[in-house]
Amino acid sequence: MMTILAIDQGTTTTRAVLVGPDGGTRIVASLPHRQIHPAPGHVEHDPEELIRNLRSCLDAARAAGAPLAVGIDNQGESCLAWDAATGEAISPVLVWQDDRTRDVVDRLRADGAEDMVLSRAGLPLDPYFSASKLAWILREIPAARRLAGLGRLRLGTTDAFFRDRLTGRFETDVTTASRTALMNLDSCDWDPELCRLFGVPIEALPPIGPSTGDFGTLAGTGLRLTASLVDQQASLYGHGCRQAGDGKITFGTGGFALVVTDRRMAAGRDGPLPTIAWQKAGEAPVHALEGGVYCAASAVNWAQGLGLFAGHDDIGAFDGAPATLDGPVFVPALAGLACPHWDRRARGAWLGLGLDTGPGRMMQALLEGIALRMAEVVAVIGRHQPLTDPVPIDGGMAANAYFCRMLADCLERPVIVSDEPELTAVGTAALAAEVAGVAVATPRRGRRIDPRPLPSGLRARFDAARAAVQAFAAAG
Repeated sequence: MMTILAIDQGTTTTRAVLVGPDGGTRIVASLPHRQIHPAPGHVEHDPEELIRNLRSCLDAARAAGAPLAVGIDNQGESCLAWDAATGEAISPVLVWQDDRTRDVVDRLRADGAEDMVLSRAGLPLDPYFSASKLAWILREIPAARRLAGLGRLRLGTTDAFFRDRLTGRFETDVTTASRTALMNLDSCDWDPELCRLFGVPIEALPPIGPSTGDFGTLAGTGLRLTASLVDQQASLYGHGCRQAGDGKITFGTGGFALVVTDRRMAAGRDGPLPTIAWQKAGEAPVHALEGGVYCAASAVNWAQGLGLFAGHDDIGAFDGAPATLDGPVFVPALAGLACPHWDRRARGAWLGLGLDTGPGRMMQALLEGIALRMAEVVAVIGRHQPLTDPVPIDGGMAANAYFCRMLADCLERPVIVSDEPELTAVGTAALAAEVAGVAVATPRRGRRIDPRPLPSGLRARFDAARAAVQAFAAAG
Protein backbone atom coordinates (compact mmCIF):
# COMPACT_ATOMS: atom_id res chain seq x y z
CA MET A 1 0.00 0.00 0.00
CA MET A 2 1.20 3.52 -0.80
CA THR A 3 2.39 5.38 2.29
CA ILE A 4 3.73 8.86 3.03
CA LEU A 5 6.22 9.43 5.84
CA ALA A 6 5.49 12.29 8.22
CA ILE A 7 8.15 13.25 10.73
CA ASP A 8 6.67 15.22 13.61
CA GLN A 9 9.56 17.03 15.30
CA GLY A 10 7.90 18.33 18.45
CA THR A 11 8.84 19.88 21.74
CA THR A 12 9.35 16.60 23.57
CA THR A 13 9.65 13.86 20.91
CA THR A 14 10.54 13.20 17.29
CA ARG A 15 8.06 10.77 15.73
CA ALA A 16 8.06 8.93 12.41
CA VAL A 17 4.52 8.15 11.25
CA LEU A 18 3.58 6.28 8.08
CA VAL A 19 0.27 7.55 6.70
CA GLY A 20 -1.89 5.67 4.21
CA PRO A 21 -4.31 7.06 1.60
CA ASP A 22 -7.25 6.66 4.01
CA GLY A 23 -5.48 8.80 6.61
CA GLY A 24 -4.65 5.79 8.76
CA THR A 25 -1.41 6.04 10.71
CA ARG A 26 1.33 3.75 11.95
CA ILE A 27 4.04 5.01 14.28
CA VAL A 28 7.38 3.42 13.40
CA ALA A 29 9.56 5.45 15.78
CA SER A 30 9.06 7.82 18.70
CA LEU A 31 12.20 9.21 20.28
CA PRO A 32 12.23 11.60 23.26
CA HIS A 33 14.87 14.26 23.67
CA ARG A 34 16.12 16.14 26.70
CA GLN A 35 14.50 19.28 28.03
CA ILE A 36 17.42 21.40 29.22
CA HIS A 37 16.78 24.17 31.77
CA PRO A 38 20.13 25.88 32.45
CA ALA A 39 18.52 28.81 34.29
CA PRO A 40 15.04 29.97 35.31
CA GLY A 41 13.00 30.71 32.19
CA HIS A 42 15.60 29.12 29.90
CA VAL A 43 14.51 26.11 27.82
CA GLU A 44 16.94 24.45 25.41
CA HIS A 45 17.35 21.40 23.22
CA ASP A 46 20.55 19.82 21.94
CA PRO A 47 20.50 20.33 18.13
CA GLU A 48 22.73 17.32 17.48
CA GLU A 49 20.40 15.12 19.52
CA LEU A 50 17.50 16.30 17.35
CA ILE A 51 19.44 15.52 14.16
CA ARG A 52 20.29 12.03 15.46
CA ASN A 53 16.66 11.40 16.25
CA LEU A 54 15.56 12.61 12.82
CA ARG A 55 18.01 10.25 11.14
CA SER A 56 16.88 7.36 13.34
CA CYS A 57 13.27 8.10 12.35
CA LEU A 58 14.21 8.05 8.67
CA ASP A 59 16.02 4.74 9.12
CA ALA A 60 13.05 3.21 10.93
CA ALA A 61 10.67 4.33 8.21
CA ARG A 62 12.83 2.89 5.44
CA ALA A 63 13.05 -0.39 7.32
CA ALA A 64 9.24 -0.46 7.56
CA GLY A 65 8.64 0.15 3.86
CA ALA A 66 9.30 2.53 1.00
CA PRO A 67 7.36 5.77 1.54
CA LEU A 68 6.51 7.70 -1.60
CA ALA A 69 7.44 11.07 -0.10
CA VAL A 70 8.37 12.70 3.20
CA GLY A 71 7.01 15.71 5.07
CA ILE A 72 8.52 17.24 8.21
CA ASP A 73 6.72 19.51 10.65
CA ASN A 74 8.58 21.61 13.19
CA GLN A 75 8.21 23.41 16.53
CA GLY A 76 7.66 26.82 14.96
CA GLU A 77 9.50 29.43 17.01
CA SER A 78 12.45 27.35 18.31
CA CYS A 79 15.72 28.53 16.75
CA LEU A 80 19.52 28.27 16.72
CA ALA A 81 22.74 29.21 14.90
CA TRP A 82 25.21 27.08 12.94
CA ASP A 83 28.26 27.22 10.69
CA ALA A 84 27.48 27.43 6.96
CA ALA A 85 30.74 25.66 6.07
CA THR A 86 30.51 22.68 8.42
CA GLY A 87 26.82 22.52 9.35
CA GLU A 88 27.88 22.36 13.00
CA ALA A 89 25.51 23.99 15.48
CA ILE A 90 27.18 26.71 17.54
CA SER A 91 24.27 27.32 19.90
CA PRO A 92 21.66 25.23 21.63
CA VAL A 93 18.14 25.28 20.26
CA LEU A 94 16.36 28.08 22.13
CA VAL A 95 12.89 26.60 22.53
CA TRP A 96 9.67 28.55 21.97
CA GLN A 97 8.97 28.42 25.72
CA ASP A 98 12.28 30.17 26.51
CA ASP A 99 11.91 33.72 27.86
CA ARG A 100 15.53 34.76 28.43
CA THR A 101 14.99 37.81 26.20
CA ARG A 102 12.07 39.16 28.21
CA ASP A 103 13.97 42.24 29.39
CA VAL A 104 15.12 43.08 25.85
CA VAL A 105 11.57 42.76 24.58
CA ASP A 106 10.31 44.97 27.42
CA ARG A 107 12.83 47.67 26.46
CA LEU A 108 11.75 47.56 22.82
CA ARG A 109 8.15 47.96 23.91
CA ALA A 110 9.05 50.87 26.17
CA ASP A 111 10.81 52.47 23.20
CA GLY A 112 7.56 52.31 21.20
CA ALA A 113 8.64 49.57 18.77
CA GLU A 114 5.61 47.32 19.17
CA ASP A 115 3.37 49.13 16.70
CA MET A 116 5.90 48.55 13.90
CA VAL A 117 6.25 44.87 14.75
CA LEU A 118 2.47 44.45 14.86
CA SER A 119 1.91 46.21 11.55
CA ARG A 120 4.70 44.42 9.66
CA ALA A 121 4.98 40.96 11.27
CA GLY A 122 1.47 40.75 12.69
CA LEU A 123 2.91 39.74 16.07
CA PRO A 124 3.20 41.45 19.45
CA LEU A 125 6.57 41.87 21.10
CA ASP A 126 7.12 38.65 23.04
CA PRO A 127 10.15 36.42 23.69
CA TYR A 128 7.99 33.53 22.42
CA PHE A 129 8.91 34.50 18.85
CA SER A 130 12.29 33.81 17.30
CA ALA A 131 13.60 37.31 16.55
CA SER A 132 14.83 38.30 20.00
CA LYS A 133 16.29 34.82 20.56
CA LEU A 134 18.29 34.97 17.32
CA ALA A 135 19.60 38.38 18.35
CA TRP A 136 20.55 36.96 21.76
CA ILE A 137 22.64 34.28 20.06
CA LEU A 138 24.55 36.87 18.06
CA ARG A 139 25.03 39.07 21.12
CA GLU A 140 25.99 36.39 23.65
CA ILE A 141 27.82 33.64 21.73
CA PRO A 142 31.30 34.67 20.50
CA ALA A 143 31.36 31.98 17.80
CA ALA A 144 28.28 33.55 16.23
CA ARG A 145 29.95 36.94 15.97
CA ARG A 146 33.11 35.36 14.57
CA LEU A 147 31.20 33.45 11.90
CA ALA A 148 29.19 36.54 11.03
CA GLY A 149 32.44 38.36 10.35
CA LEU A 150 33.56 35.52 8.08
CA GLY A 151 30.24 35.43 6.23
CA ARG A 152 29.60 31.88 7.49
CA LEU A 153 26.86 32.44 10.08
CA ARG A 154 23.51 30.80 9.59
CA LEU A 155 20.58 31.76 11.80
CA GLY A 156 17.19 30.17 11.64
CA THR A 157 14.40 28.11 13.06
CA THR A 158 14.92 24.38 13.54
CA ASP A 159 13.40 23.47 10.16
CA ALA A 160 16.09 25.42 8.31
CA PHE A 161 18.79 23.61 10.30
CA PHE A 162 17.21 20.22 9.60
CA ARG A 163 16.81 20.91 5.89
CA ASP A 164 20.36 22.24 5.59
CA ARG A 165 21.84 19.20 7.32
CA LEU A 166 19.58 16.58 5.71
CA THR A 167 19.15 17.92 2.15
CA GLY A 168 22.00 20.43 1.77
CA ARG A 169 19.49 23.21 1.10
CA PHE A 170 19.32 26.17 3.49
CA GLU A 171 15.62 27.07 3.30
CA THR A 172 12.57 27.70 5.46
CA ASP A 173 8.87 27.82 4.71
CA VAL A 174 6.45 30.71 5.01
CA THR A 175 4.51 29.28 7.98
CA THR A 176 7.67 29.01 10.06
CA ALA A 177 9.02 32.38 8.94
CA SER A 178 5.71 33.96 9.95
CA ARG A 179 6.46 32.95 13.56
CA THR A 180 9.80 34.76 13.80
CA ALA A 181 8.65 38.42 13.98
CA LEU A 182 11.13 39.08 11.16
CA MET A 183 8.91 38.30 8.16
CA ASN A 184 6.64 40.92 6.62
CA LEU A 185 3.23 39.27 6.64
CA ASP A 186 2.12 41.12 3.50
CA SER A 187 5.13 40.39 1.29
CA CYS A 188 6.11 37.04 2.92
CA ASP A 189 9.76 38.17 2.73
CA TRP A 190 12.25 39.06 5.46
CA ASP A 191 11.63 42.65 6.50
CA PRO A 192 14.84 44.76 6.60
CA GLU A 193 13.41 47.16 9.19
CA LEU A 194 12.42 44.34 11.53
CA CYS A 195 15.83 42.73 11.15
CA ARG A 196 17.48 46.05 12.01
CA LEU A 197 15.19 46.57 14.99
CA PHE A 198 16.08 43.22 16.55
CA GLY A 199 19.70 43.18 15.39
CA VAL A 200 19.48 40.09 13.21
CA PRO A 201 21.62 40.14 10.03
CA ILE A 202 19.24 39.48 7.15
CA GLU A 203 22.02 37.83 5.12
CA ALA A 204 22.29 35.05 7.73
CA LEU A 205 18.63 34.03 7.33
CA PRO A 206 17.40 31.31 4.95
CA PRO A 207 15.33 32.00 1.83
CA ILE A 208 11.58 31.74 2.44
CA GLY A 209 9.56 29.39 0.23
CA PRO A 210 6.20 27.59 0.16
CA SER A 211 5.19 24.75 2.48
CA THR A 212 5.15 22.18 -0.34
CA GLY A 213 7.40 21.47 -3.30
CA ASP A 214 10.47 19.50 -4.29
CA PHE A 215 12.77 20.27 -1.39
CA GLY A 216 15.52 17.81 -2.26
CA THR A 217 16.64 14.32 -1.31
CA LEU A 218 17.16 13.41 2.32
CA ALA A 219 20.80 12.35 2.59
CA GLY A 220 21.47 8.63 2.60
CA THR A 221 17.84 7.65 2.07
CA GLY A 222 16.84 8.38 -1.50
CA LEU A 223 13.60 9.82 -0.10
CA ARG A 224 12.23 13.13 -1.37
CA LEU A 225 11.19 15.87 1.02
CA THR A 226 8.01 17.48 -0.34
CA ALA A 227 6.44 19.27 2.65
CA SER A 228 7.81 21.36 5.51
CA LEU A 229 5.74 23.52 7.87
CA VAL A 230 4.91 24.33 11.50
CA ASP A 231 3.30 21.55 13.54
CA GLN A 232 0.18 23.54 14.49
CA GLN A 233 -0.50 24.45 10.87
CA ALA A 234 0.03 20.81 9.88
CA SER A 235 -2.56 19.80 12.47
CA LEU A 236 -5.00 22.35 11.04
CA TYR A 237 -4.64 20.74 7.61
CA GLY A 238 -4.91 17.27 9.13
CA HIS A 239 -8.24 18.19 10.69
CA GLY A 240 -9.59 18.91 7.21
CA CYS A 241 -9.88 22.66 7.83
CA ARG A 242 -9.98 24.41 4.46
CA GLN A 243 -12.59 27.21 4.59
CA ALA A 244 -12.69 30.47 6.55
CA GLY A 245 -14.01 29.71 10.03
CA ASP A 246 -12.75 26.13 10.08
CA GLY A 247 -10.58 25.72 13.15
CA LYS A 248 -9.09 23.24 15.59
CA ILE A 249 -7.48 23.10 19.01
CA THR A 250 -4.44 20.93 19.79
CA PHE A 251 -3.43 20.18 23.37
CA GLY A 252 0.21 19.11 23.41
CA THR A 253 2.97 20.71 25.47
CA GLY A 254 0.95 23.88 25.04
CA GLY A 255 -2.61 24.36 23.84
CA PHE A 256 -3.09 26.08 20.48
CA ALA A 257 -6.22 27.17 18.62
CA LEU A 258 -5.92 27.93 14.91
CA VAL A 259 -8.67 29.00 12.49
CA VAL A 260 -8.56 29.57 8.72
CA THR A 261 -9.41 33.09 7.52
CA ASP A 262 -10.17 34.37 4.03
CA ARG A 263 -7.70 37.24 4.23
CA ARG A 264 -4.79 38.67 6.19
CA MET A 265 -6.23 39.91 9.49
CA ALA A 266 -4.99 42.99 11.31
CA ALA A 267 -2.97 42.45 14.47
CA GLY A 268 -3.51 43.97 17.89
CA ARG A 269 -1.70 43.80 21.21
CA ASP A 270 -4.71 42.20 22.90
CA GLY A 271 -5.81 39.85 20.16
CA PRO A 272 -4.99 36.64 18.32
CA LEU A 273 -2.05 36.34 15.96
CA PRO A 274 -2.48 36.62 12.21
CA THR A 275 -0.29 33.98 10.62
CA ILE A 276 0.11 31.81 7.53
CA ALA A 277 -1.73 28.48 7.57
CA TRP A 278 0.15 27.01 4.60
CA GLN A 279 1.27 27.85 1.10
CA LYS A 280 1.20 25.22 -1.60
CA ALA A 281 3.73 25.48 -4.41
CA GLY A 282 2.52 27.89 -7.09
CA GLU A 283 -0.41 29.16 -5.00
CA ALA A 284 -1.07 32.16 -2.76
CA PRO A 285 -0.64 31.75 1.00
CA VAL A 286 -3.67 30.75 3.08
CA HIS A 287 -4.10 32.93 6.16
CA ALA A 288 -5.14 32.02 9.70
CA LEU A 289 -5.53 33.33 13.24
CA GLU A 290 -3.80 31.64 16.14
CA GLY A 291 -3.91 31.86 19.90
CA GLY A 292 -2.20 29.74 22.52
CA VAL A 293 -1.89 28.65 26.12
CA TYR A 294 1.81 28.13 26.83
CA CYS A 295 1.35 25.24 29.26
CA ALA A 296 -1.23 22.48 28.74
CA ALA A 297 0.06 18.90 28.91
CA SER A 298 3.31 20.30 30.31
CA ALA A 299 1.33 21.59 33.32
CA VAL A 300 -0.24 18.16 33.83
CA ASN A 301 3.17 16.47 33.59
CA TRP A 302 4.65 19.01 36.01
CA ALA A 303 1.91 18.25 38.52
CA GLN A 304 2.49 14.52 38.13
CA GLY A 305 6.17 15.13 38.83
CA LEU A 306 5.13 16.82 42.07
CA GLY A 307 3.30 13.64 43.05
CA LEU A 308 -0.24 15.04 42.81
CA PHE A 309 -1.41 11.96 40.90
CA ALA A 310 0.07 8.62 39.89
CA GLY A 311 -1.54 7.68 36.57
CA HIS A 312 -3.76 9.48 34.09
CA ASP A 313 -6.71 7.26 35.02
CA ASP A 314 -6.66 9.04 38.39
CA ILE A 315 -7.66 12.37 36.83
CA GLY A 316 -10.22 11.30 34.23
CA ALA A 317 -13.27 11.88 36.42
CA PHE A 318 -14.15 13.85 39.57
CA ASP A 319 -17.17 13.82 41.81
CA GLY A 320 -19.20 16.89 42.62
CA ALA A 321 -19.06 20.46 41.35
CA PRO A 322 -16.08 21.98 39.52
CA ALA A 323 -13.24 22.89 41.87
CA THR A 324 -13.07 26.38 40.35
CA LEU A 325 -16.60 27.10 41.59
CA ASP A 326 -15.94 26.89 45.34
CA GLY A 327 -12.48 25.41 45.85
CA PRO A 328 -8.99 26.06 44.52
CA VAL A 329 -8.56 27.94 41.23
CA PHE A 330 -5.56 27.20 39.02
CA VAL A 331 -4.07 29.72 36.58
CA PRO A 332 -1.86 27.81 34.07
CA ALA A 333 0.70 30.58 33.64
CA LEU A 334 3.74 28.41 34.38
CA ALA A 335 5.53 29.98 31.39
CA GLY A 336 3.50 33.20 31.30
CA LEU A 337 0.18 34.12 29.71
CA ALA A 338 -0.14 34.15 25.93
CA CYS A 339 -3.17 35.35 23.91
CA PRO A 340 -4.87 37.70 24.64
CA HIS A 341 -2.83 38.91 27.65
CA TRP A 342 0.75 38.52 26.36
CA ASP A 343 2.19 38.70 29.85
CA ARG A 344 5.40 36.68 30.19
CA ARG A 345 6.00 37.86 33.75
CA ALA A 346 2.90 36.09 35.04
CA ARG A 347 3.46 32.75 36.74
CA GLY A 348 1.11 29.90 37.56
CA ALA A 349 -0.68 29.57 40.86
CA TRP A 350 -3.40 27.80 42.78
CA LEU A 351 -5.52 30.33 44.64
CA GLY A 352 -8.00 29.47 47.39
CA LEU A 353 -6.11 26.57 48.97
CA GLY A 354 -7.27 25.42 52.39
CA LEU A 355 -6.25 22.81 54.93
CA ASP A 356 -8.92 20.56 53.46
CA THR A 357 -7.58 20.84 49.88
CA GLY A 358 -6.24 17.54 48.61
CA PRO A 359 -4.27 16.62 45.49
CA GLY A 360 -7.39 15.46 43.65
CA ARG A 361 -9.07 18.81 44.06
CA MET A 362 -5.88 20.57 42.95
CA MET A 363 -5.72 18.45 39.79
CA GLN A 364 -9.39 19.08 39.06
CA ALA A 365 -8.70 22.82 39.27
CA LEU A 366 -5.64 22.45 37.05
CA LEU A 367 -7.62 20.82 34.24
CA GLU A 368 -10.37 23.39 34.58
CA GLY A 369 -7.85 26.23 34.47
CA ILE A 370 -6.44 25.05 31.15
CA ALA A 371 -9.96 24.75 29.71
CA LEU A 372 -10.91 28.23 30.94
CA ARG A 373 -7.73 29.76 29.52
CA MET A 374 -8.43 28.16 26.15
CA ALA A 375 -11.95 29.55 26.28
CA GLU A 376 -10.42 33.04 26.62
CA VAL A 377 -8.33 32.37 23.52
CA VAL A 378 -11.21 31.04 21.41
CA ALA A 379 -13.47 33.91 22.46
CA VAL A 380 -11.01 36.54 21.26
CA ILE A 381 -10.37 34.67 18.00
CA GLY A 382 -14.13 34.46 17.45
CA ARG A 383 -14.46 38.25 17.64
CA HIS A 384 -12.26 38.46 14.53
CA GLN A 385 -13.26 35.28 12.70
CA PRO A 386 -16.40 33.36 13.77
CA LEU A 387 -15.65 29.65 14.09
CA THR A 388 -17.76 26.94 12.52
CA ASP A 389 -19.14 24.28 14.87
CA PRO A 390 -18.24 21.76 16.09
CA VAL A 391 -14.59 22.52 16.91
CA PRO A 392 -12.31 19.48 16.62
CA ILE A 393 -9.67 18.88 19.28
CA ASP A 394 -6.67 16.57 19.44
CA GLY A 395 -3.46 16.01 21.39
CA GLY A 396 -2.62 14.11 24.54
CA MET A 397 -5.08 15.92 26.79
CA ALA A 398 -7.96 14.99 24.46
CA ALA A 399 -7.77 11.53 26.10
CA ASN A 400 -8.94 13.02 29.41
CA ALA A 401 -12.75 12.75 29.54
CA TYR A 402 -13.15 15.31 32.34
CA PHE A 403 -11.03 17.88 30.54
CA CYS A 404 -12.90 17.44 27.24
CA ARG A 405 -16.27 17.82 28.97
CA MET A 406 -15.08 20.93 30.81
CA LEU A 407 -13.65 22.39 27.59
CA ALA A 408 -16.96 22.08 25.73
CA ASP A 409 -18.75 23.75 28.64
CA CYS A 410 -16.20 26.58 28.84
CA LEU A 411 -16.20 27.16 25.07
CA GLU A 412 -20.01 27.12 25.03
CA ARG A 413 -19.87 25.20 21.77
CA PRO A 414 -19.72 21.52 20.74
CA VAL A 415 -16.35 19.87 20.31
CA ILE A 416 -15.30 16.76 18.40
CA VAL A 417 -12.68 14.66 20.19
CA SER A 418 -10.71 13.22 17.29
CA ASP A 419 -10.36 9.47 16.94
CA GLU A 420 -6.95 10.00 15.30
CA PRO A 421 -4.16 10.92 17.74
CA GLU A 422 -1.65 11.73 14.98
CA LEU A 423 -3.43 14.53 13.13
CA THR A 424 -0.29 16.65 12.90
CA ALA A 425 1.36 13.80 11.01
CA VAL A 426 -1.76 13.31 8.86
CA GLY A 427 -1.70 16.96 7.83
CA THR A 428 2.01 16.89 7.08
CA ALA A 429 1.58 13.70 5.04
CA ALA A 430 -1.46 15.03 3.17
CA LEU A 431 0.50 18.07 2.00
CA ALA A 432 3.55 15.96 1.09
CA ALA A 433 1.34 13.51 -0.83
CA GLU A 434 -0.16 16.23 -3.05
CA VAL A 435 3.27 17.04 -4.46
CA ALA A 436 3.78 13.32 -5.18
CA GLY A 437 0.51 13.26 -7.12
CA VAL A 438 -1.52 11.21 -4.64
CA ALA A 439 -4.10 12.01 -1.96
CA VAL A 440 -4.34 11.36 1.77
CA ALA A 441 -7.84 11.63 3.24
CA THR A 442 -8.44 14.02 6.14
CA PRO A 443 -11.99 13.25 7.32
CA ARG A 444 -13.35 14.60 10.59
CA ARG A 445 -14.02 11.60 12.80
CA GLY A 446 -14.57 11.55 16.52
CA ARG A 447 -16.81 11.79 19.55
CA ARG A 448 -19.06 14.84 19.85
CA ILE A 449 -19.53 16.59 23.20
CA ASP A 450 -22.28 19.21 23.43
CA PRO A 451 -21.84 22.00 25.97
CA ARG A 452 -23.74 22.37 29.22
CA PRO A 453 -24.20 25.70 31.04
CA LEU A 454 -21.37 26.57 33.38
CA PRO A 455 -22.33 27.13 37.02
CA SER A 456 -22.95 30.80 37.77
CA GLY A 457 -19.89 32.59 39.09
CA LEU A 458 -17.31 30.03 37.94
CA ARG A 459 -15.91 32.06 35.05
CA ALA A 460 -15.80 35.24 37.14
CA ARG A 461 -13.87 33.41 39.85
CA PHE A 462 -11.28 32.25 37.33
CA ASP A 463 -11.00 35.74 35.82
CA ALA A 464 -10.34 37.17 39.27
CA ALA A 465 -7.61 34.61 39.91
CA ARG A 466 -5.96 35.31 36.59
CA ALA A 467 -6.05 39.05 37.28
CA ALA A 468 -4.53 38.44 40.72
CA VAL A 469 -1.66 36.47 39.18
CA GLN A 470 -0.96 39.30 36.77
CA ALA A 471 -1.13 41.91 39.52
CA PHE A 472 1.32 39.89 41.64
CA ALA A 473 3.74 39.68 38.68
CA ALA A 474 3.46 43.41 38.02
CA ALA A 475 4.22 44.17 41.67
CA GLY A 476 7.47 42.22 41.42
